[in-house]
Amino acid sequence: MAQANSNRPLSPHLQIWRWGPAMLVSILHRVTGNGMAFAGLGLLLWWIGAIAGGEHSYQTFIAYVWTGTASSLSVVTSLLGKVVLIGLTWAFFQHLASGVRHLVLDIGAGYELDANARWSVLTMVFSVIATALFWAFLLMPR
Repeated sequence: MAQANSNRPLSPHLQIWRWGPAMLVSILHRVTGNGMAFAGLGLLLWWIGAIAGGEHSYQTFIAYVWTGTASSLSVVTSLLGKVVLIGLTWAFFQHLASGVRHLVLDIGAGYELDANARWSVLTMVFSVIATALFWAFLLMPR
């Protein structure tokens, strides 16, 4: 039943569609979910293992992920650790805001083009501001 020269249109793909905020937020929702699942899970398991290993293991974990005091390699890994932790925080807030946006869409609201674009941009703005506020609160001197 193969049709040789069908005049039916082909499915559109990314080269055909015009990029918009809703498309970006949809893709970011998938990327942040996978990023938190893989990078976040690896870091979480390392942290739990360090806690279970005792005080020396935990101090080694902190040195390699945050302070950079164990060796010259730990200076590099602590910079990378800070970038990963901030990135995971942003991914969490982006995924959260996008999930709330999808919840609103699931009840049937927000499908108008202007409203959809506005909510999409707001999810990105919220994630950046929430990440900055979260880290400002964590790093605030006490």
